[in-house]
Amino acid sequence: MSTTPTAPALRIGDVARLVGTTARTIRYYEEIGLLTGTGERPSGRHRLYSDAEVEHLREVMRLRALLGVSLEELKTLIDAEDARRALRAEARAGVEDPARRRELLCAALGHIDRQLALVHRRADELGRLEADLEARRRRLKRKLAESDPPS
Repeated sequence: MSTTPTAPALRIGDVARLVGTTARTIRYYEEIGLLTGTGERPSGRHRLYSDAEVEHLREVMRLRALLGVSLEELKTLIDAEDARRALRAEARAGVEDPARRRELLCAALGHIDRQLALVHRRADELGRLEADLEARRRRLKRKLAESDPPS
């Protein structure tokens, strides 16, 4: 009988160093619900985190940095992903009823639509910023060309 070794659980300071944040940030993210159900904490002992919880935190940090969203928007993204994960688990468990399968698919689609709407809003904002910067660049280049002495 072979057993697979389990990775040792990590303390919050170790997790913070691994993902490039602070223990305070991790605690705050837990408090506001971005990291739900993380960290076993037996009475009087330190909170411990699994590899899966560390990866979840990495994903939260990646989305925040990539999209530059507010914590509320980030929570919307994470909640939608968690809800889709639960729907996938139910579907993979073998949903026989076609009506229930359709409900699961429609619910998953709704979560994806919420996530896409947020990403599209952010992309639109970036597009407007890019257009503004391009216009400023063109004006500066035109002024620079006008300031060149005639040859």
